[in-house]
Amino acid sequence: MDLFDPFVQRSLTLRNRLVVSPMCQYSATDGLPDDWHLVHLGSRAVGGAAAVIAEATAVSAQGRISHGDTGLWNRAQVEAWRPIVRFIRAQGAIAGVQLAHAGRKASAQRPWQGHGPLPAGQDDWLTVAPSALPFDAGWPTPQALDDAGIQGVIADFRAAAQRALEAGFELIELHAAHGYLLHQFLSPLSNRRTDRYGGNFENRTRLVREVVTAVREVWPAVLPVWLRISATDWAEADAGWNIEQSVQLAQQMKPLGVDLIDVSSGGLLPHVTIPLAPGYQVPFAARIRREAGIATGAVGLITEVAQAADIVANGEADVVLIARESLRDPYFPRRAAQLLGAKIDAPDQYRRAW
Repeated sequence: MDLFDPFVQRSLTLRNRLVVSPMCQYSATDGLPDDWHLVHLGSRAVGGAAAVIAEATAVSAQGRISHGDTGLWNRAQVEAWRPIVRFIRAQGAIAGVQLAHAGRKASAQRPWQGHGPLPAGQDDWLTVAPSALPFDAGWPTPQALDDAGIQGVIADFRAAAQRALEAGFELIELHAAHGYLLHQFLSPLSNRRTDRYGGNFENRTRLVREVVTAVREVWPAVLPVWLRISATDWAEADAGWNIEQSVQLAQQMKPLGVDLIDVSSGGLLPHVTIPLAPGYQVPFAARIRREAGIATGAVGLITEVAQAADIVANGEADVVLIARESLRDPYFPRRAAQLLGAKIDAPDQYRRAW
């Protein structure tokens, strides 16, 4: 495979293997994306990415990470997304959105205002989780979801998927990574339930399966669904969610209608040691691709063109998701094409520069 080979996902053809990873901007008001999101996401579509995935977008107000999160829990948000989606698609990129619920990591400050929870009484809100275990010292204890609450979360993901379709998105990614609600159910370190949603692997993965099934009921069969997971919690003695369980989960996902596993890691536990290095998560993507027989995406400290090209050429992943490097260089795919001698279309307005 080549970095600039097309990649087919159901009825969609991605023009290359470079995808803009969802990155929270913490800049929405009442869940409404605005001009910032249009320029931020639109410029990366102009930059030549095959798909541009909008940030973790809350399926409910309670599921926001912060007051600045975008949402898809009401009609006004659908209307606000439409011109942004329309512009992305007009540049030849696939418009995607990541649907998320923050669980116990909700009601948090924007990163540039602090790194902890909103102080009590300062427009904070009740958080929920599989079990009444706070994320860290100083964080509020979440309310453990009862069965009705769990069914409500599933319904929220389903309704948000419907709204995403109405807004014009062509790709959904479900966020089950980075310590947010679906990941909290997966890991035995945050899920201490004794009912059918806790305990053994089958029970801890039940909510993810049910969310995928609910989304697939309303999301067209001709359009892809991706799933982002954390391949490991990086817990001591491998005590939490790990790569072996990730492979097993991935094996369950393809029959349910998931088309690609976006493989990240961590986020569930504070204060863990992560062996950060260029491409440190790529081996997880490669193993899931090999052992689960499903397409994968590699992400994490991928900053060089040759590095991205090698990941695809070596069959370690089907796509490469560019995150922080895309913030530094919205035109990374165009630079990659130039360095690799690949042909990539440019907007009419920019052609004289290529």
